[in-house]
Amino acid sequence: MAPHNFYVKLVGEVLAKQLASLGANLIISARNEAELERVKTQLVGKHAPNGVKILPLDLASGEEHLREAVQKAESLFPGKGVDYMIHNAALERPKSSALDATEESLKATFDVNVVGTITLTKLLAPSMLTRGKGHFVVMSSAAGKTPAPGQAVYSASKYALNGYFHSLRSELYLKGIKVTVVCPGPIETSKNIGENSSGSTGISEKRVSSERCAELTIIAATHGLKEVWISDQPVLAVMYLVQYLPTIGYWLMDKIGGKRVEVAAKKGNTYSWRLLFGQKKTA
Repeated sequence: MAPHNFYVKLVGEVLAKQLASLGANLIISARNEAELERVKTQLVGKHAPNGVKILPLDLASGEEHLREAVQKAESLFPGKGVDYMIHNAALERPKSSALDATEESLKATFDVNVVGTITLTKLLAPSMLTRGKGHFVVMSSAAGKTPAPGQAVYSASKYALNGYFHSLRSELYLKGIKVTVVCPGPIETSKNIGENSSGSTGISEKRVSSERCAELTIIAATHGLKEVWISDQPVLAVMYLVQYLPTIGYWLMDKIGGKRVEVAAKKGNTYSWRLLFGQKKTA
C-alpha cells in the first residue's frame, strides 16, 4: 500500500488496522517512512504492532527500485512470501476539464496509477506462481467503470488498470493467481466530513465511510470476488446504468458532464442529483 493522496492514504491506513486486527502478517508501504511508523504504532492484533514490517516504496521510482522492494518484501517473512498484494496507490489531481490536462499531469498520473502498479505486479507475480498461489487486490475506482467528467485523466488511468488486471486474472487464474478489482465511489474521510457544496460546515456529500470501504474490500478479497463496487447513490445507480443500459447511462453522463465540470470549478458537490434535475430557483 503506497498512498499518493489523502483518500487512499486514509483507506490504506484503515485497511491496515482491520487486517492487523484479523491477525494478518503485514508489510505496509508508502513514500513517507515517518507516516508508516505512526500507523504501525496504532495497529493492534496477533502480530501487531511489533510483527508489522515497514517497507518504504515510491511507485514512480522505476523498475530497479521496485525490483529491490519486491525482493526485500519476499524476504521479510522467510518461507512464506507475499500472499496478498493490496494495490492502494493513486494520484488524483483537482477536477478540471479534460482539455486542461497537461502533459506533466498526464505522465505523473499514469506513472503511479498504471505503470508503477503494473510493474510492481509483474515483479511480484513470478514468486506467487512458483508457490502456486497469490492474490492481487486492486483499489480502482467508480471512475474506471463510468465516464467521470472533470476527472478524465484519472478515469483513463483507472480504466487502464481494470483492463490490465482483469486480463491478468484470465491468464493466470488456473495457475493459482486471483485478482479482486475494487471500484469505490466517493469515500468519506476526515478531510471532507461536514463540508457542503461551498466547502463550509453543513450538509455533506453522501459518501461511504473509509471503515465500511475497507471492511467490504476485505470481505470481497477473502471471498474471491472478481470485482466489487462500493458506493452510495447516485454514483452506484450510474454505474449500473452504464454497465447494463449503456445507451441510457452515457446519455445521462452527457447531460450532466458540462455541469459537473462547472460545479467542480466552484468546489461544489459533484455527486449530487441536482446535476441532472437542476437547482430550485430562489425568489
